[in-house]
Amino acid sequence: MKPVIAVINGPSLNRLGTREPEIYGYTTLAQIIQGLELEFPHVTFTHTQTNHEGAIIDALFEAQDNPDVIGIILNAGAYTHTSLAISDAIAAISKPVIEVHLSNIFAREPIRHISLISGVCAGSICGLGPQSYNLAARYLMTQSS
Repeated sequence: MKPVIAVINGPSLNRLGTREPEIYGYTTLAQIIQGLELEFPHVTFTHTQTNHEGAIIDALFEAQDNPDVIGIILNAGAYTHTSLAISDAIAAISKPVIEVHLSNIFAREPIRHISLISGVCAGSICGLGPQSYNLAARYLMTQSS
C-alpha cells in the first residue's frame, strides 16, 4: 500500500493562478497537486481546499485518524496569522505537519511575519513557490522511512 500525505489548503488558494500573480505566481492549485503526483508516484495525496477555518481543523483531525497518512502539508493561507484554533488542532495531533507558503511571508506586510502555527508544526517552508509543497513531501517521505 502506498503512503498517504494529506495536503490541506486554506482560504483563497482555490484562486491561485489568477489571484495576485505578482505575489503567488501563475501556477494553479490543481497544477501544484498534479506536480506532487508526478514527482511522487509512489505516494497517494489527499487534497482539501477550503475557505472555512473549521473545515481546516476537521481535515487535520481526519488526517490524524487515517492510519495510512504519514504526514500533512498545510498552507493555512491568511489563517496562519490569525487562527489560534488551527494552532491548537495541530498541537493536538501526533502526525507531522509542514507549514508551507508560496510567498515569503517575512518579505511582506508585518502582520504576515507572525505565524500562529509555526511553533506547533514540524517545519515551515516559505517563499519557494509551488516547490514548497514538493520539498514538504520529500521531507515527510524521509521521516516515514
